[in-house]
Amino acid sequence: MNSSPTPSAPLAGAIKNVLLSLLPAPVTLAGRERLRVVAGAAIGVGLAALLSHWLAGAAGIDGAWMVASLGASAVLVFAAPAGPMAQPWAAVAGNTVSAVVGIACVRWIGEPAFVVAALAASLSIAAMFSLRCLHPPGGAVALTAVLLQVHDFRFALFPVAVNTLLLVLAGSAFHRATGRRYPHSQQAAKAPAGEIPSRFSSADFDKALARYNEVLDVSRDDLEGLLRQTELNAYHRLFGGLRCADIMSREPVTVQFGDGLQDAWALMRRHHVKALPVTDRGGRIAGIVTQADFLRQANLDAHEGLGERVKELVRSTGSLLSTKPEVVGQIMTRRVRVAREDRLIVDLIASFSADGHHHLPIVDADSKLVGIITQSDFVRALARVVEPEQTAAR
Repeated sequence: MNSSPTPSAPLAGAIKNVLLSLLPAPVTLAGRERLRVVAGAAIGVGLAALLSHWLAGAAGIDGAWMVASLGASAVLVFAAPAGPMAQPWAAVAGNTVSAVVGIACVRWIGEPAFVVAALAASLSIAAMFSLRCLHPPGGAVALTAVLLQVHDFRFALFPVAVNTLLLVLAGSAFHRATGRRYPHSQQAAKAPAGEIPSRFSSADFDKALARYNEVLDVSRDDLEGLLRQTELNAYHRLFGGLRCADIMSREPVTVQFGDGLQDAWALMRRHHVKALPVTDRGGRIAGIVTQADFLRQANLDAHEGLGERVKELVRSTGSLLSTKPEVVGQIMTRRVRVAREDRLIVDLIASFSADGHHHLPIVDADSKLVGIITQSDFVRALARVVEPEQTAAR
């Protein structure tokens, strides 16, 4: 008895992938938020319907006082208020211009019906693209005008524009009353000061969007914000448990206020460091002296003969009436940013990557110097936490 051939493993896998791709994405909204959206849609559509019905009666309008596509607009305004297609301009202008396009197709083309319907839908999309008011229910509005054989352009004003405007106003009031933001700005938001900088810039993000070249129903700034928040979460996951005491260099080389420049410069050269914390007799931070401080005193802008000027600067004159700096305290930076040894490393990333810090003295609970963190220490810490992750991934 011949048995029918079974599908090969690759074919079965392909079929499985196709079926899985048809599954709906999980809804991440909490139950309370879903109830808020449902309540908002009920209130918004109810108010729009009530006021539109009253306006129709007051104006003596005998005909449609509400369009069915308003329900679709309500889904966007209340369930997806952050998206570009849900914003007030997109909703009101998108529905209105689509109604105008549909009516124009009915008046000027007329027959056959399938051609009018196709043109009304497609031309309404083109018009919404041109006016930057893409709103999916607008396509339904255009088809509604065709199906009802609407010839009067006033239909675009009432009920379409009025319905949508009332819904948007109700949506704005409801979202604000329940602690949400609507309308949403569609411009790129600036990162707050002190925030951990991202590895990508806004220009990088715009280039990626241009290459993607598809309509996304999420605002540009919200999408960029989500990506940056994801990076921030990754930083916290990688560095979350590390504190300054875990990565700092202990027993750093230090100098005091009255130490000579020649001695301080020699210490830097001998220990291959670019900064020396300046401490008082109690071991507390009084300042910091860096190579940049020496070069600034030697007139860094004039490159010619810089080495000789540095040598001249650090050479002691042995005179109490010297016209040049003689001790560390005369050239050091007095305002020094420090961190406690129990502070989380993730809190300091912004200081090193955005604020230009290269050396950060670390103090204990008594404000005494116990170590120093440099950019090299950060690199070593990053390598220490990333390598296990890469190994696990393999």
